[in-house]
Formats: sequence, C-alpha cells, structure tokens
Amino acid sequence: MKVTGFTIIRNAIKYDYPVVEAITSVLPVCDEFLVSVGNSEDGTLDLIKSINSPKIKIMESIWDDSLREGGKLLSIETNKAFDTIDKTTDWCFYIQSDEVIHEKYLDTIRKGMEQYKDDKYVEGLLFNYTHFYGSYNYVGNSRNWYRNEIRIIRNDKKIRSYKDAQGFRKTDDSKLNVKAIDATVYHYGWVKPPKAQQAKQENFHKMWHDDAWMKKNIAAVDAFDYSKIDSLAEFKETHPKVMQDRVSKQNWDFKFDASKINLSLKNKFLLQIEKLTGWRPGEYKNYRLL
Repeated sequence: MKVTGFTIIRNAIKYDYPVVEAITSVLPVCDEFLVSVGNSEDGTLDLIKSINSPKIKIMESIWDDSLREGGKLLSIETNKAFDTIDKTTDWCFYIQSDEVIHEKYLDTIRKGMEQYKDDKYVEGLLFNYTHFYGSYNYVGNSRNWYRNEIRIIRNDKKIRSYKDAQGFRKTDDSKLNVKAIDATVYHYGWVKPPKAQQAKQENFHKMWHDDAWMKKNIAAVDAFDYSKIDSLAEFKETHPKVMQDRVSKQNWDFKFDASKINLSLKNKFLLQIEKLTGWRPGEYKNYRLL
C-alpha cells in the first residue's frame, strides 16, 4: 500500500499557518508528501524546505488572484497538486495547512486505509473534526461547526476538490462513497494572534468576494475580535505533540464566559437533541456514508 500526502500553502509565515505541524503530523503514515507552494510574499518556500524528511516533495505554483468567486481558487490549486500524484499511489491523504492529526490516531488511520484498500466501492475515509477557537483552550460546540469531512481519498482523478476545497466530489458532481474512521482532525484555523487572524480573514474573503463586498462587510480594524462567538466548550484533552511548542508560546489572552452563551431557543433545543442522540437535524453532508 502506497500513501501520498498532499497540501497547498501560500504565505504561511505572514498569516501564521501551522503548516509544518500539519505536514509532520501525517508523515508517519505517508510514503511521500507533496507540498504545492504558491507564490508567496514571505519565506514560505524556505520554511517548507526546512522540513527534515526525505518524504517531502515540493512543487511551485502561481495562484491566479483574479479568481475571486466562491473560493474556487483553493480547489483549483488542490486539484493541481492532486493531479501530479502518480498512479502507483493507492491512497491520497489531504491535509490543510491549519489541520493537525494527533499521534494517537495514526494507527487507526493506517488500519483504515489497509482495511479498505481493495474495496474499490470505498472512495474515501471520513474524519471527525475538533475546531479550536480563540485560544488552544476552547473548541466550537454549536451547529455552525462541521463535524466531519473527507481527508483520505482514493487515487482516482475523477475525484475533484469541491468548491472552496473543504471536501471532495466526483467530476459528475456525485458524492463520494466513504467509510468513517475513529480519527479526528484538529482544526486550528481560528487560533492565531488577533492581528494575524484579522489579516488572514481579509485575505481569505478576497478569494470569495469583490472589493465592494469586502469594503461593506469586513471591518477595517487592526485585530480580530474573538468575543463575537455564540458558544464554546473548554478543551480538556491534549494537543498533538507537534503542536505543543506552538501552544506553549501563545502570547495573547482569550477567555470565554460560559454564562454568555448566545444561542437561540431553537438552537439550544437542537443542540440538546444532538448531545442526547448524536443526531444533528438538517446537517449538511458532502459525502455518502457507507
């Protein structure tokens, strides 16, 4: 069984992406790892070159910044990277630059790939998600956060990155047939110094909207306001080893007051149903669970 990891990255230093941690967290279950580095304004390329592993393969890409609709530039770049993976690979492990896998899940992930390697009806493996917000001590627990997504796909070029590259579909727009595995992606996209978070938000929305929308909807402020959140829960487990140095160096303060949970009566009721049954009414699922 051959496994190729892949990701895309641009301006990792400028926007404080934990891309090195993301890549190194999955290297143990990959035979090789392809990093597509976009034209950057900082030392991103040198940062990726500094990863001390013979598994790393680097390709350079020029991003077309004129594609400002629906985040499709991210999918285009993801597909460009995916398409360079050769046919000897069985599974492709996609990790985004702010996603990290805890080492405790690596055995489960490898066993899942081995179990379904020859079952061609299984086109991908579905992961659970934990979304950190504000600091490394809190996670999102409202219905606004997606609970699952595909991160391992079969090396079938009929599979395409979907919309803003959150998930995958096939060229005929059909959903992938997937098996769920008991492994979780730790998503750190909402944990950055407030200034870096604000800069990242401005850059991200430029991939979706024109200048008029940006001027109307994105506040011209220096630092991101983390207080505008509906509900969080305290994180009481451990972070991946590759993240612990970054966690220890957090240099901003954020605390969430649980007495200020801001959920509508409807969402409180739906959240209670979810806690009791595990069922999330009306949940969006960009996959077909087998």
